[in-house]
Amino acid sequence: MSEFLNPRFESERLTMRPQSRADAEALFEAYSDVDLMTWWSSAPHRTIEETRAYMWDASSPSDWRGWVMVERATGSVVGTLAAGSSRKPEVVEIGYLLIRRYWGRGYAREGVSRLIDLLFEDGHRRVWADTDPDNSASNRLLERLGFTLEGRLRGEWRTHIGVRDSLIWGLLRDEWPGVSS
Repeated sequence: MSEFLNPRFESERLTMRPQSRADAEALFEAYSDVDLMTWWSSAPHRTIEETRAYMWDASSPSDWRGWVMVERATGSVVGTLAAGSSRKPEVVEIGYLLIRRYWGRGYAREGVSRLIDLLFEDGHRRVWADTDPDNSASNRLLERLGFTLEGRLRGEWRTHIGVRDSLIWGLLRDEWPGVSS
């Protein structure tokens, strides 16, 4: 993956910075949330130590980069963003997680939108996301951002709740407002 982003970037209300193990306490609130983790690839975490270990694994060298979204007004961690290579030049997958008490404030849309801006400005031609068909909040967000539902992969993931299908959402650079070709 190209060096597509600075370590830190901002939106109107958020600062995105690389996540660290020190963020485990704040993010444990999300990773231990049984309902929220229904749609995640791993089961809810039982301890902060489990979240720390998970975050350490996520920060290991890979084709993925991850950030925490921090509310600028308070300094509170509200969620995470990630972007990773998909083995195709100029194509990148995104992911995101928002702590439940920050739902309904537009933070997911704001953070994901800013990440997409930067990915397209960096020269990526396609951004895509993989969601569980029953994750209605995430599917609505992608639809509102202009993503196209491109397909359904049946039995794609084995998760803590069983084998699940995936919806594949895609967005092309020329479909995103504000980015010049």
